[in-house]
Amino acid sequence: MSDQQRSGEGDVHRSLAIMWAFAGGTATRGPKPQLSVRLIVDTAIRVADADGLEALSMRRVASELGVGTMSLYRYVPGKAELLDLMLDRVNEPPEDCTSLGDDWRTAMETMARGLWTLYTEHKWLPWVDQSRPVLGPNAMASFELALAALAGTGFSDQERVAVISLIDSFVQGAARMVNAPVLAERRTGVTDQEFWAAQAPVMEAAMRTGAFPEMQGLSETAFAQPPEEFFEFGLTWLLDGLDVQVRNRG
Repeated sequence: MSDQQRSGEGDVHRSLAIMWAFAGGTATRGPKPQLSVRLIVDTAIRVADADGLEALSMRRVASELGVGTMSLYRYVPGKAELLDLMLDRVNEPPEDCTSLGDDWRTAMETMARGLWTLYTEHKWLPWVDQSRPVLGPNAMASFELALAALAGTGFSDQERVAVISLIDSFVQGAARMVNAPVLAERRTGVTDQEFWAAQAPVMEAAMRTGAFPEMQGLSETAFAQPPEEFFEFGLTWLLDGLDVQVRNRG
């Protein structure tokens, strides 16, 4: 994606203040306000889900809500802070989730499948550069659950963090492979089938040269593995490797 979006690009102090004040959820007396941080953030997420982050702006969100753009700035300073709030919002654990379970492998499978759903439902999400994440209450709660699930493995603190990051990186990469053709079609109007059909004559001629015997020997279904099967295949191998490490720790 062009013009990649990045977390932590706005006023970090303002983003954190909104996130953590919002987490308190203290009610106030009087008529219910027309707008709220949650409503603005949820609307922004719907816009990004429908049309991509490139379509997201304070003006677009205001239009969706039927209010003036300036009214949003009473709640959110700008688009950069709005993105930080969106990232924390989509990371909210299920309301009744207090543990991922006692078995570390089952817990990591649960975490990975939750991430897979998250990254494929919100197709823009895997493309956001979160090398500088703004740590809101939902992101912290999700990370706490994952850390607790690995507490009995014998892994060091660094290794527990590495395991979580490794699984997240795998799921994120797999989701990007699945999401990319959909986003490309939305961006260009050219379907995935049309794109590959345009290359077919040149590829067929290249195969006839005999320069690519391994590629020529691939079955017609070599690149047709369903996304869910690819995800499960990779996750199984990844967890099998970690399982060996856990067993070696006794």
